Amino acid sequence: MPNLKEPAGLKKGRHLDELEHKSLEEEEYKPKLKEHQLHLLNFTRELSEVKRSLIVIFEGPDAAGKGGAIRRVTERLDPRLLRVHSVIKPTAEEYQHHYLWRFWNKLPPYGQTTIFDRSWYGRLLVERVESFATEKEWKRAYDEINEFERLLTDDGAIFVKLYLHISKEEQLYRFKSREGDPYKHWKITDEDWRNRRKWDEHNKAAEDMFERTSTEHAPWTVIAANYKWYARVKVVKTIVEALERANLNKKA
Repeated sequence: MPNLKEPAGLKKGRHLDELEHKSLEEEEYKPKLKEHQLHLLNFTRELSEVKRSLIVIFEGPDAAGKGGAIRRVTERLDPRLLRVHSVIKPTAEEYQHHYLWRFWNKLPPYGQTTIFDRSWYGRLLVERVESFATEKEWKRAYDEINEFERLLTDDGAIFVKLYLHISKEEQLYRFKSREGDPYKHWKITDEDWRNRRKWDEHNKAAEDMFERTSTEHAPWTVIAANYKWYARVKVVKTIVEALERANLNKKA
């Protein structure tokens, strides 16, 4: 049984739709973001000198701002030490293997960072809600994922698992804004609207995921993301704090 840890940002007994969404003014946003980005840059340079790696996972409802947050994480980093993977449905070949198989060759080498825009947690989220995985399969996945992450952290990986959440009302506003923007309308699909119709089921799956897979070695952080500037700063700051705790000067 793994040592579980309450996810940061979501108080015990509270639900996702009860999150308090904080804002940030522009005069605070830009200097705070640059400050945390500089710290992150310095930490990733330190990371490149040790036998450790950084794995950052982004999950959350459609239009929660994951892409914009990832851009702020990466825009000042050395691209030679970084990879970003946007996870879509498995290929025909990947369907023939255990669901974790397709992530193995995407894991970062020692000294580098990999960001997953969606991840193996799809087994516990969309695959559960849409019945792409059987109940037996997704219930088994809690232990499989915990063991997978424990294996990697024992080998020096640092995990930052981020769940960006927005209110249902904010999601509707963003959906409609995308539909009306000729430069962004490609971001909204029929699948997004279908997922929205199962809002409560997706929230329940995420809350169960936090309860079962937020561990001491790979904890979840839930970020209230109705206000994009606040969420972006919080994302970069959370990654920096994880690297501070990792004490990179100490050998893994």
